[in-house]
Amino acid sequence: MSTKPVEHLDGIGALVECYQVFLLDQFGVLHDGTNPYPGAVEALSALKRAGKTIVLVSNSGRRARPNETRLLKLGFEPGSWDQFVSSGEIAWRSFHEMAISGKLRPNTKCLLISREGDRSAIEGLPFALTSDGDDAELVLIAASEGDRYDIEHYRRLFAPAAMRQVPCFCTNPDKIMLTAVGPRFGAGQLADLYESLGGSVTRIGKPYTPIFDAALALAGNPGRSSVVCVGDSVEHDVAGGIGAGVATALVLSGILADTPDLAKLFDSLDAYPDYTTDSFRFAD
Repeated sequence: MSTKPVEHLDGIGALVECYQVFLLDQFGVLHDGTNPYPGAVEALSALKRAGKTIVLVSNSGRRARPNETRLLKLGFEPGSWDQFVSSGEIAWRSFHEMAISGKLRPNTKCLLISREGDRSAIEGLPFALTSDGDDAELVLIAASEGDRYDIEHYRRLFAPAAMRQVPCFCTNPDKIMLTAVGPRFGAGQLADLYESLGGSVTRIGKPYTPIFDAALALAGNPGRSSVVCVGDSVEHDVAGGIGAGVATALVLSGILADTPDLAKLFDSLDAYPDYTTDSFRFAD
């Protein structure tokens, strides 16, 4: 249990005097996947006008460019962030390096789990797509369609591959995702399912160190005391930020909206943010 009290802020503007580099989550902080949160577009632009270095760090299985395109379509101002790092981008670059070195065989049969048929996670990589777990040579969980399918659909899909010990990579460790029909199981829960069926999973994204290392490198490797990580997940953003040695701010507009006992949640994960704020507004 932390002895340091968690400070509640009236908006993220209070952080401007304390930090120069902002590592910002997108889902649950800036938008819900369909619409920006009230005040979020203005808050992001205000941070940039204040001269801050802004790196968006997302557990999205898609590469950086599709994510940035979506933000622009949602109405966020061009140039209101400096860099975008997604777990999908980190994974793509890793697979690309494996292909160049010969560690990834051409036409490797890949069972890709994504949303709405999106293939951006593997474009330009030497994969041959398969929809069958029986002949898959690699499983890539980039997203969940838990708003369309039940968990049994994925169990049937994964079981043959997991039984054969086919390697699985999860590029979106989030266990809960926000959808138009409410919270549903995320790709992280699908990774847990694959493991429960006897397979092994490599998870790429928050809270794991490599994505924070990549984000901080793009920010110029600043002193950790000048950095704050802002997100809506204790398990991914707060724990990951603590592991990276930076301050953390928990936004309560996303998956934790209406959570009755935050202190109990912090205790259960042994992860305590430095700050909380009700939403990603510059000031309430």
